[in-house]
Amino acid sequence: MTPARLPFFVYGTLRPGEANHDLFLRGRIRSEEPGRLTGAQLYDGPGYPYAVQGAGGTIAGELVTPQADAYAELLAALDELEEYTPDDPRNLYVRVAREVIRTADGASVRAWVYVAAPPVAARLRTHGKLIDSGDWLLR
Repeated sequence: MTPARLPFFVYGTLRPGEANHDLFLRGRIRSEEPGRLTGAQLYDGPGYPYAVQGAGGTIAGELVTPQADAYAELLAALDELEEYTPDDPRNLYVRVAREVIRTADGASVRAWVYVAAPPVAARLRTHGKLIDSGDWLLR
């Protein structure tokens, strides 16, 4: 089944100014705008962050809309970057569709978000380093 063509919510190394932004997004996106994911907390990986669902909190990031002709290529590249394979129990991240709030107007937008896979999320909740601000750029 082909995944829906949703924008992506990025909250870590894919944000502007971070290590993977230009490597993966340059020339492939139509727009990016500030947004926030509610009902999740941000943990330090270290070196990269994990969004953990099901907890109170808000994560700051960007809503990235790919260029139509680059969508499939970008989806595959981001799945590879996040080492995500559908239905693989070894995943560190899973790609899920979630509502993200656009900062500019408060509108809710459905977007792909890479969140911690359940076993990783459980470890982070017990032993992880929470980023209290919910903003990777302020860590």
